Amino acid sequence: MAGEAAGGVVLIVAAALGLIMANSPLAESYFGALEAHIGPLSVLHWINDGLMALFFLLVGLEVKRELLDGQLSRWPRRILPGLAAAGGMLAPALIYLVFNRSHPEAQAGWAIPTATDIAFTLGVLALLGRRVPVSLKIFVTALAILDDLGAVLIIALFYSADLSLPWLGAAGGVLAVLVAMNILGVTRLAPYLVLGAGLWVCVLQSGVHATIAGVALAMTIPRAPSPRRPDEADSPLHRLEHALAMPVAFLIVPIFGFANAGVSLAGLTSEALLSPITLGVALGLFVGKQVGVFGATFLAVKLRLVDRPEGATWAQVWGVAILCGIGFTMSLFIGLLAFAGQPLFEAEVKIGVLGGSLLSTILGAVVLRLARSEPHPAASGGPLRRS
Repeated sequence: MAGEAAGGVVLIVAAALGLIMANSPLAESYFGALEAHIGPLSVLHWINDGLMALFFLLVGLEVKRELLDGQLSRWPRRILPGLAAAGGMLAPALIYLVFNRSHPEAQAGWAIPTATDIAFTLGVLALLGRRVPVSLKIFVTALAILDDLGAVLIIALFYSADLSLPWLGAAGGVLAVLVAMNILGVTRLAPYLVLGAGLWVCVLQSGVHATIAGVALAMTIPRAPSPRRPDEADSPLHRLEHALAMPVAFLIVPIFGFANAGVSLAGLTSEALLSPITLGVALGLFVGKQVGVFGATFLAVKLRLVDRPEGATWAQVWGVAILCGIGFTMSLFIGLLAFAGQPLFEAEVKIGVLGGSLLSTILGAVVLRLARSEPHPAASGGPLRRS
Protein backbone atom coordinates (compact mmCIF):
# COMPACT_ATOMS: atom_id res chain seq x y z
CA MET A 1 0.00 0.00 0.00
CA ALA A 2 2.86 2.39 0.83
CA GLY A 3 4.47 1.79 -2.56
CA GLU A 4 1.20 2.52 -4.38
CA ALA A 5 0.73 5.68 -2.32
CA ALA A 6 4.24 6.94 -3.15
CA GLY A 7 3.62 6.03 -6.77
CA GLY A 8 0.48 8.14 -6.64
CA VAL A 9 2.53 11.17 -5.64
CA VAL A 10 4.91 10.55 -8.56
CA LEU A 11 1.90 10.22 -10.87
CA ILE A 12 0.56 13.58 -9.69
CA VAL A 13 3.89 15.23 -10.50
CA ALA A 14 4.16 13.50 -13.90
CA ALA A 15 0.64 14.51 -14.90
CA ALA A 16 1.31 18.11 -13.88
CA LEU A 17 4.50 18.13 -15.98
CA GLY A 18 2.59 16.79 -18.98
CA LEU A 19 0.00 19.56 -18.64
CA ILE A 20 2.76 22.18 -18.29
CA MET A 21 4.64 20.84 -21.32
CA ALA A 22 1.48 20.94 -23.45
CA ASN A 23 1.05 24.63 -22.63
CA SER A 24 4.67 25.77 -22.84
CA PRO A 25 7.00 26.78 -25.67
CA LEU A 26 8.01 23.10 -25.77
CA ALA A 27 4.46 22.00 -26.69
CA GLU A 28 5.34 21.32 -30.34
CA SER A 29 8.25 19.09 -29.32
CA TYR A 30 6.09 17.35 -26.69
CA PHE A 31 3.31 16.43 -29.11
CA GLY A 32 5.77 15.69 -31.91
CA ALA A 33 7.67 13.20 -29.78
CA LEU A 34 4.44 11.39 -28.86
CA GLU A 35 3.40 11.15 -32.50
CA ALA A 36 6.80 9.89 -33.70
CA HIS A 37 6.75 6.29 -34.93
CA ILE A 38 8.91 3.46 -33.64
CA GLY A 39 8.24 0.53 -35.92
CA PRO A 40 4.51 0.03 -36.62
CA LEU A 41 3.28 2.16 -33.70
CA SER A 42 3.67 5.74 -32.51
CA VAL A 43 5.36 6.46 -29.19
CA LEU A 44 1.94 7.23 -27.69
CA HIS A 45 0.56 3.88 -28.91
CA TRP A 46 3.56 2.00 -27.51
CA ILE A 47 2.82 3.64 -24.17
CA ASN A 48 -0.94 3.04 -24.22
CA ASP A 49 -0.95 -0.41 -25.84
CA GLY A 50 2.43 -1.75 -24.79
CA LEU A 51 3.57 -0.37 -21.45
CA MET A 52 0.02 -0.27 -20.13
CA ALA A 53 -0.30 -4.01 -20.82
CA LEU A 54 2.20 -4.41 -17.97
CA PHE A 55 0.04 -2.18 -15.80
CA PHE A 56 -2.95 -4.41 -16.55
CA LEU A 57 -0.83 -7.50 -15.88
CA LEU A 58 -0.13 -6.12 -12.40
CA VAL A 59 -3.82 -5.27 -11.94
CA GLY A 60 -4.72 -8.85 -12.86
CA LEU A 61 -2.16 -10.27 -10.44
CA GLU A 62 -3.46 -8.06 -7.62
CA VAL A 63 -7.07 -9.03 -8.33
CA LYS A 64 -6.20 -12.74 -8.37
CA ARG A 65 -4.17 -12.53 -5.16
CA GLU A 66 -6.83 -10.52 -3.32
CA LEU A 67 -9.59 -12.91 -4.42
CA LEU A 68 -7.60 -16.02 -3.45
CA ASP A 69 -5.86 -15.06 -0.22
CA GLY A 70 -6.21 -11.31 0.39
CA GLN A 71 -8.81 -8.78 1.52
CA LEU A 72 -11.38 -10.21 -0.92
CA SER A 73 -10.77 -13.90 -0.16
CA ARG A 74 -14.06 -14.40 1.74
CA TRP A 75 -17.58 -13.31 0.82
CA PRO A 76 -18.13 -11.23 4.00
CA ARG A 77 -15.09 -9.17 3.02
CA ARG A 78 -16.31 -8.71 -0.55
CA ILE A 79 -19.81 -7.46 0.21
CA LEU A 80 -19.10 -3.86 1.31
CA PRO A 81 -16.39 -2.94 -1.24
CA GLY A 82 -18.35 -4.84 -3.89
CA LEU A 83 -21.55 -2.89 -3.28
CA ALA A 84 -19.62 0.39 -3.02
CA ALA A 85 -17.76 -0.32 -6.27
CA ALA A 86 -21.04 -1.15 -8.04
CA GLY A 87 -22.69 2.04 -6.79
CA GLY A 88 -19.56 3.98 -7.70
CA MET A 89 -19.75 2.76 -11.28
CA LEU A 90 -23.50 3.00 -11.83
CA ALA A 91 -24.11 6.56 -10.60
CA PRO A 92 -21.30 8.22 -12.65
CA ALA A 93 -22.39 6.38 -15.81
CA LEU A 94 -25.98 7.58 -15.34
CA ILE A 95 -24.87 11.17 -14.77
CA TYR A 96 -22.73 11.08 -17.93
CA LEU A 97 -25.62 9.69 -19.99
CA VAL A 98 -28.02 12.34 -18.64
CA PHE A 99 -25.70 15.10 -19.83
CA ASN A 100 -25.23 13.41 -23.21
CA ARG A 101 -28.76 12.13 -23.76
CA SER A 102 -29.17 14.43 -26.79
CA HIS A 103 -25.73 13.62 -28.22
CA PRO A 104 -25.64 10.02 -29.54
CA GLU A 105 -22.10 10.48 -30.85
CA ALA A 106 -20.86 11.18 -27.31
CA GLN A 107 -22.67 8.37 -25.49
CA ALA A 108 -19.83 5.94 -26.15
CA GLY A 109 -17.99 7.67 -23.30
CA TRP A 110 -20.45 6.52 -20.60
CA ALA A 111 -17.79 4.39 -18.87
CA ILE A 112 -15.17 7.16 -18.57
CA PRO A 113 -16.20 8.45 -15.11
CA THR A 114 -16.81 4.96 -13.65
CA ALA A 115 -13.14 4.30 -12.77
CA THR A 116 -11.13 5.07 -9.63
CA ASP A 117 -7.36 5.59 -9.82
CA ILE A 118 -5.99 3.48 -6.96
CA ALA A 119 -2.45 4.93 -7.05
CA PHE A 120 -3.61 8.56 -7.15
CA THR A 121 -6.20 7.98 -4.41
CA LEU A 122 -3.80 6.16 -2.09
CA GLY A 123 -1.26 8.91 -2.72
CA VAL A 124 -3.70 11.48 -1.34
CA LEU A 125 -4.57 9.22 1.61
CA ALA A 126 -0.85 8.84 2.35
CA LEU A 127 -0.47 12.61 2.53
CA LEU A 128 -3.33 12.73 5.06
CA GLY A 129 -1.52 10.22 7.31
CA ARG A 130 -3.29 9.16 10.51
CA ARG A 131 -6.36 11.27 9.81
CA VAL A 132 -7.69 8.29 7.84
CA PRO A 133 -8.31 5.01 9.75
CA VAL A 134 -6.48 1.95 8.44
CA SER A 135 -9.85 0.21 7.93
CA LEU A 136 -10.86 2.90 5.43
CA LYS A 137 -7.57 2.60 3.53
CA ILE A 138 -8.16 -1.15 3.23
CA PHE A 139 -11.76 -0.48 2.16
CA VAL A 140 -10.64 1.94 -0.57
CA THR A 141 -7.96 -0.46 -1.79
CA ALA A 142 -10.44 -3.35 -2.07
CA LEU A 143 -13.03 -1.09 -3.72
CA ALA A 144 -10.50 0.20 -6.26
CA ILE A 145 -9.35 -3.34 -7.10
CA LEU A 146 -12.95 -4.40 -7.82
CA ASP A 147 -13.39 -1.13 -9.72
CA ASP A 148 -10.37 -2.02 -11.86
CA LEU A 149 -11.84 -5.45 -12.53
CA GLY A 150 -15.08 -3.80 -13.64
CA ALA A 151 -13.15 -1.43 -15.91
CA VAL A 152 -11.30 -4.37 -17.51
CA LEU A 153 -14.61 -6.11 -18.25
CA ILE A 154 -16.04 -2.90 -19.70
CA ILE A 155 -13.02 -2.47 -21.98
CA ALA A 156 -13.24 -6.08 -23.16
CA LEU A 157 -17.01 -5.99 -23.76
CA PHE A 158 -17.66 -2.47 -25.03
CA TYR A 159 -14.43 -1.10 -26.50
CA SER A 160 -13.41 -3.80 -28.94
CA ALA A 161 -13.98 -3.26 -32.66
CA ASP A 162 -13.30 -4.86 -36.05
CA LEU A 163 -12.68 -8.25 -34.49
CA SER A 164 -10.44 -10.65 -36.40
CA LEU A 165 -11.54 -14.25 -35.85
CA PRO A 166 -8.19 -15.79 -36.94
CA TRP A 167 -6.24 -13.62 -34.49
CA LEU A 168 -8.84 -14.23 -31.77
CA GLY A 169 -8.44 -17.94 -32.40
CA ALA A 170 -4.66 -17.63 -32.14
CA ALA A 171 -5.01 -15.71 -28.87
CA GLY A 172 -7.35 -18.41 -27.56
CA GLY A 173 -4.80 -21.09 -28.50
CA VAL A 174 -1.98 -19.31 -26.66
CA LEU A 175 -4.23 -18.79 -23.64
CA ALA A 176 -5.15 -22.50 -23.66
CA VAL A 177 -1.45 -23.42 -23.55
CA LEU A 178 -0.91 -21.03 -20.62
CA VAL A 179 -3.84 -22.61 -18.73
CA ALA A 180 -2.49 -26.09 -19.44
CA MET A 181 0.91 -25.09 -18.09
CA ASN A 182 -0.76 -23.91 -14.88
CA ILE A 183 -2.71 -27.17 -14.54
CA LEU A 184 0.41 -29.23 -15.18
CA GLY A 185 2.24 -27.40 -12.41
CA VAL A 186 4.77 -25.39 -14.41
CA THR A 187 6.16 -22.84 -11.93
CA ARG A 188 8.96 -21.20 -13.93
CA LEU A 189 7.98 -17.68 -14.93
CA ALA A 190 9.98 -17.51 -18.16
CA PRO A 191 7.64 -19.74 -20.26
CA TYR A 192 4.61 -17.75 -19.10
CA LEU A 193 6.24 -14.43 -20.00
CA VAL A 194 7.40 -15.63 -23.44
CA LEU A 195 3.93 -16.94 -24.29
CA GLY A 196 2.45 -13.79 -22.72
CA ALA A 197 4.34 -11.67 -25.26
CA GLY A 198 2.86 -13.81 -28.04
CA LEU A 199 -0.59 -13.44 -26.49
CA TRP A 200 -0.16 -9.64 -26.51
CA VAL A 201 0.64 -9.66 -30.25
CA CYS A 202 -2.39 -11.84 -31.03
CA VAL A 203 -4.74 -9.70 -28.96
CA LEU A 204 -3.31 -6.50 -30.48
CA GLN A 205 -4.13 -7.81 -33.95
CA SER A 206 -7.51 -9.25 -32.97
CA GLY A 207 -9.39 -5.99 -32.38
CA VAL A 208 -9.68 -6.55 -28.61
CA HIS A 209 -7.59 -3.96 -26.81
CA ALA A 210 -4.06 -5.27 -26.30
CA THR A 211 -3.98 -4.49 -22.58
CA ILE A 212 -6.56 -7.24 -21.98
CA ALA A 213 -3.73 -9.68 -22.73
CA GLY A 214 -2.07 -8.53 -19.51
CA VAL A 215 -5.11 -9.45 -17.40
CA ALA A 216 -5.57 -12.78 -19.21
CA LEU A 217 -1.92 -13.69 -18.64
CA ALA A 218 -2.21 -12.77 -14.94
CA MET A 219 -5.06 -15.23 -14.45
CA THR A 220 -2.82 -18.10 -15.60
CA ILE A 221 0.17 -17.32 -13.36
CA PRO A 222 0.30 -19.98 -10.60
CA ARG A 223 -0.29 -18.98 -7.02
CA ALA A 224 0.92 -22.33 -5.70
CA PRO A 225 4.57 -22.31 -4.59
CA SER A 226 7.23 -24.37 -6.33
CA PRO A 227 7.92 -27.79 -4.74
CA ARG A 228 11.49 -26.62 -4.26
CA ARG A 229 10.28 -23.41 -2.60
CA PRO A 230 7.40 -24.25 -0.26
CA ASP A 231 6.94 -20.67 0.93
CA GLU A 232 3.78 -19.33 -0.77
CA ALA A 233 5.26 -15.81 -0.74
CA ASP A 234 7.78 -17.12 -3.25
CA SER A 235 5.12 -18.43 -5.65
CA PRO A 236 5.27 -17.29 -9.30
CA LEU A 237 2.31 -14.96 -8.77
CA HIS A 238 3.87 -13.22 -5.77
CA ARG A 239 7.30 -13.01 -7.38
CA LEU A 240 5.96 -11.46 -10.58
CA GLU A 241 3.73 -9.04 -8.69
CA HIS A 242 6.68 -7.96 -6.56
CA ALA A 243 8.91 -7.53 -9.62
CA LEU A 244 6.32 -5.38 -11.43
CA ALA A 245 5.15 -3.23 -8.51
CA MET A 246 7.96 -0.67 -8.49
CA PRO A 247 8.42 -0.26 -12.28
CA VAL A 248 4.67 0.12 -12.80
CA ALA A 249 4.17 2.56 -9.92
CA PHE A 250 7.24 4.72 -10.52
CA LEU A 251 7.82 4.42 -14.26
CA ILE A 252 4.98 3.03 -16.39
CA VAL A 253 1.98 4.81 -14.84
CA PRO A 254 3.82 8.16 -14.52
CA ILE A 255 4.89 7.87 -18.18
CA PHE A 256 1.25 7.24 -19.10
CA GLY A 257 0.18 10.24 -17.04
CA PHE A 258 2.85 12.47 -18.57
CA ALA A 259 1.90 11.42 -22.11
CA ASN A 260 -1.87 11.61 -21.72
CA ALA A 261 -2.52 14.46 -19.30
CA GLY A 262 -1.10 16.97 -21.75
CA VAL A 263 -3.97 18.95 -23.19
CA SER A 264 -3.42 22.35 -24.74
CA LEU A 265 -5.46 25.08 -23.04
CA ALA A 266 -4.62 27.60 -25.76
CA GLY A 267 -7.79 29.03 -27.21
CA LEU A 268 -9.88 27.10 -24.70
CA THR A 269 -13.46 28.33 -24.95
CA SER A 270 -16.38 28.23 -22.56
CA GLU A 271 -18.03 25.95 -25.10
CA ALA A 272 -15.36 23.29 -24.51
CA LEU A 273 -15.48 23.74 -20.74
CA LEU A 274 -19.26 23.41 -20.68
CA SER A 275 -19.63 20.73 -23.34
CA PRO A 276 -21.80 17.71 -22.46
CA ILE A 277 -18.74 15.43 -22.53
CA THR A 278 -16.70 17.67 -20.23
CA LEU A 279 -19.55 18.15 -17.75
CA GLY A 280 -20.61 14.51 -17.93
CA VAL A 281 -17.11 13.28 -17.13
CA ALA A 282 -16.30 15.92 -14.49
CA LEU A 283 -19.61 15.67 -12.63
CA GLY A 284 -19.74 11.92 -13.10
CA LEU A 285 -16.46 11.67 -11.21
CA PHE A 286 -17.02 14.44 -8.68
CA VAL A 287 -20.73 13.94 -7.93
CA GLY A 288 -21.48 10.45 -9.22
CA LYS A 289 -18.65 8.69 -7.44
CA GLN A 290 -19.36 10.13 -4.00
CA VAL A 291 -23.11 9.59 -4.36
CA GLY A 292 -22.66 6.02 -5.60
CA VAL A 293 -19.94 4.92 -3.16
CA PHE A 294 -21.32 6.66 -0.08
CA GLY A 295 -24.94 5.86 -0.91
CA ALA A 296 -24.27 2.14 -1.42
CA THR A 297 -22.17 1.99 1.76
CA PHE A 298 -24.77 3.85 3.84
CA LEU A 299 -27.63 1.64 2.62
CA ALA A 300 -25.66 -1.56 3.16
CA VAL A 301 -24.90 -0.60 6.77
CA LYS A 302 -28.43 0.66 7.52
CA LEU A 303 -29.89 -2.56 6.10
CA ARG A 304 -27.49 -4.45 8.40
CA LEU A 305 -25.87 -6.30 5.53
CA VAL A 306 -22.42 -5.22 6.72
CA ASP A 307 -20.71 -3.20 9.44
CA ARG A 308 -19.25 0.23 8.88
CA PRO A 309 -15.42 0.16 8.53
CA GLU A 310 -14.01 -0.15 12.04
CA GLY A 311 -13.13 3.12 13.75
CA ALA A 312 -14.45 5.26 10.88
CA THR A 313 -17.11 7.97 11.17
CA TRP A 314 -19.66 8.67 8.47
CA ALA A 315 -17.86 11.92 7.69
CA GLN A 316 -14.67 9.96 7.02
CA VAL A 317 -16.55 7.46 4.86
CA TRP A 318 -17.93 10.40 2.87
CA GLY A 319 -14.42 11.82 2.54
CA VAL A 320 -13.00 8.65 0.99
CA ALA A 321 -16.10 8.35 -1.21
CA ILE A 322 -15.26 11.79 -2.61
CA LEU A 323 -11.66 10.71 -3.22
CA CYS A 324 -12.96 7.78 -5.26
CA GLY A 325 -13.82 10.44 -7.85
CA ILE A 326 -10.12 10.63 -8.73
CA GLY A 327 -10.42 8.73 -12.00
CA PHE A 328 -7.31 9.79 -13.84
CA THR A 329 -5.35 6.79 -15.23
CA MET A 330 -8.22 4.42 -16.02
CA SER A 331 -10.64 7.23 -16.93
CA LEU A 332 -8.17 8.72 -19.41
CA PHE A 333 -7.50 5.25 -20.77
CA ILE A 334 -11.18 4.50 -21.37
CA GLY A 335 -11.66 7.97 -22.86
CA LEU A 336 -8.92 7.34 -25.42
CA LEU A 337 -10.64 4.09 -26.40
CA ALA A 338 -14.13 5.59 -26.54
CA PHE A 339 -13.13 8.52 -28.77
CA ALA A 340 -10.09 7.22 -30.65
CA GLY A 341 -9.27 9.47 -33.59
CA GLN A 342 -11.55 12.29 -32.38
CA PRO A 343 -9.18 14.98 -31.04
CA LEU A 344 -11.91 17.40 -29.92
CA PHE A 345 -13.72 14.76 -27.89
CA GLU A 346 -10.42 13.49 -26.47
CA ALA A 347 -9.53 17.02 -25.33
CA GLU A 348 -12.93 17.42 -23.66
CA VAL A 349 -12.46 14.07 -21.92
CA LYS A 350 -9.06 15.14 -20.59
CA ILE A 351 -10.46 18.46 -19.31
CA GLY A 352 -13.33 16.61 -17.63
CA VAL A 353 -11.07 13.98 -16.06
CA LEU A 354 -8.58 16.56 -14.80
CA GLY A 355 -11.36 18.84 -13.50
CA GLY A 356 -13.37 16.09 -11.80
CA SER A 357 -10.27 14.48 -10.31
CA LEU A 358 -8.96 17.83 -9.03
CA LEU A 359 -12.28 18.74 -7.40
CA SER A 360 -12.49 15.28 -5.82
CA THR A 361 -8.94 15.57 -4.51
CA ILE A 362 -9.49 19.00 -2.94
CA LEU A 363 -12.90 18.40 -1.36
CA GLY A 364 -12.04 14.85 -0.25
CA ALA A 365 -8.84 16.03 1.45
CA VAL A 366 -10.66 18.92 3.16
CA VAL A 367 -13.46 16.67 4.46
CA LEU A 368 -10.97 14.10 5.80
CA ARG A 369 -8.85 16.80 7.46
CA LEU A 370 -11.89 18.27 9.21
CA ALA A 371 -13.62 14.98 10.08
CA ARG A 372 -13.23 13.78 13.64
CA SER A 373 -12.20 10.20 14.31
CA GLU A 374 -14.54 7.71 15.97
CA PRO A 375 -14.08 7.84 19.75
CA HIS A 376 -12.35 4.80 21.24
CA PRO A 377 -14.84 2.49 23.04
CA ALA A 378 -13.02 2.96 26.35
CA ALA A 379 -13.34 6.74 26.04
CA SER A 380 -17.01 6.73 25.11
CA GLY A 381 -18.04 4.15 27.67
CA GLY A 382 -19.45 1.65 25.20
CA PRO A 383 -18.87 -0.30 22.01
CA LEU A 384 -18.75 1.26 18.57
CA ARG A 385 -22.18 1.73 17.06
CA ARG A 386 -23.12 -0.41 14.08
CA SER A 387 -24.60 2.54 12.20
